[in-house]
Amino acid sequence: MAFIDDLTFHIKAGNGGAGVVRWRHERSKEFSGAAGGNGGDGGNVYVRAIRDLGILERYRNTKEFEAGKGEDGMRNSMHGGNGADLTIDLPIGSIITDGRTKRQYNLISDGETIQILKGGRGGLGNEHFKASTNVTPMQSTPGKPGEEADFHIELELVADAGLIGLPNAGKSSLLNALTNARAQVGAYAFTTLEPNLGALHGGFILADIPGLIEGASEGKGLGHKFLKHIKRTKRLLHLISLENTAIIDTYKTVRDELKKFGEGLDEKEETIILTKTDATDEKAVASAIKKLEKYNKDILTVTILDDEAVKVLSDEIVKRLRK
Repeated sequence: MAFIDDLTFHIKAGNGGAGVVRWRHERSKEFSGAAGGNGGDGGNVYVRAIRDLGILERYRNTKEFEAGKGEDGMRNSMHGGNGADLTIDLPIGSIITDGRTKRQYNLISDGETIQILKGGRGGLGNEHFKASTNVTPMQSTPGKPGEEADFHIELELVADAGLIGLPNAGKSSLLNALTNARAQVGAYAFTTLEPNLGALHGGFILADIPGLIEGASEGKGLGHKFLKHIKRTKRLLHLISLENTAIIDTYKTVRDELKKFGEGLDEKEETIILTKTDATDEKAVASAIKKLEKYNKDILTVTILDDEAVKVLSDEIVKRLRK
């Protein structure tokens, strides 16, 4: 299933129902006065934030949405019913742009609901126009059309920390070990084809961002599309596998891509996590830490094969996120 984070829909609020010309009928008096009811209002359109990254994929083949139309007025002064409101569920982190006005709406928190279009007002029936000078009004008005526009939906993940690093740095494996996520893992680069989320203890959300390569900020590889998803994270967890012999080059490659992409990504707080420590010895681990401390002294180590090491790492990440 492809990860969808960019869609455009045409969305329309409901039209108002028409007002009608009707007459009250009484015995021995055919037309006893105006009794045409007003039309109902058209339904409004809302967007609602939910915790489901895959919801946009379900809309892949959807071109338009429309709220319910207001019912026409009826006889005996009965007003038409209002049209049904429409609520469109979107992932938390969605940015919705109105193509008419360029106004943007941001869905940040779970369950947040925002009105984006207003339904048309119902028309007036002839009873509305009844007056001492107009006892048999023939006027009625149609319902007003509902607002409509093209809306561009762009998803930017909202997470407390983003796991970044070169392909096969162990991001998905670590996410699975730290949280209840079930991200796909493989013994080859580019296993992760879409961002994955997991909940850390303390209510913090981690996002596993697909691996970056040199040139990612210019569109190379898979990671460039997902760099935007770490704009809203509080902290970067920069994973470096100790299977790499060129530790500093590995570190600089990712840091350079963050800087080139811009948006302040290279200015975010960063914790380096050395992964796959079981692939080498203590001396090599100490050497790697010493080299990296010239750039960042906040360095942690872990092997997901050690449950206690994973627990310690989890606690250390939570400490940093609580600051």
